Amino acid sequence: MTTPLQKVIAAIDAINQEDPNVTVVNNQPQPKELVYGHYMTGCLNQYWPDSNEHLQIAVRAQHIKRWHLQRAEFPMGKQGYLTWRKELGKFHAETTKQLMLENGYDENSAEKTASIIRKEKLKSNTDSQTLEDVACLVFLQYYFDEFAAKYIEEDNEEKIIRIVQLTWKKMSERGHEIALSLTLPDHLAALVSKALS
Repeated sequence: MTTPLQKVIAAIDAINQEDPNVTVVNNQPQPKELVYGHYMTGCLNQYWPDSNEHLQIAVRAQHIKRWHLQRAEFPMGKQGYLTWRKELGKFHAETTKQLMLENGYDENSAEKTASIIRKEKLKSNTDSQTLEDVACLVFLQYYFDEFAAKYIEEDNEEKIIRIVQLTWKKMSERGHEIALSLTLPDHLAALVSKALS
């Protein structure tokens, strides 16, 4: 018998399967946010294996249908970027809440998950903090290399160091421990060590 949790995870994946943006994994083009959702779940299962269902769903749905709100639809500059991020968070939370209500969860459970996705009470809600830690770890493991390459090309190492420092600030002590245990390519490990020195 399929549980409500399995139904919701399958529904999230079905939506992310539609992502028009692709990422190449093992020489195979895959829908970008589908891959991201699986990386997020993999990280959660590895380091926080006893997570509750709310957090498991929030982690998988962190970028659900992310392509729906384009960065270009918001003003340029930092303020526009922050507004876009906030609107995305609300959109991901609302979409996930709806899926949960359609698949056997009550309003209270669905709202609890939505509030994790909106990253409310970051420092006092351990589930919101864990979601943030997982997102930061997935970034370091899978996306940091490509991100750093862009700024290295522009000879803008300062920008990379600033991003690593900002990422570090968002993480918990447990997140820091895990991040320091990751095996990163030498050039990335050097950037992290500069950022933290």
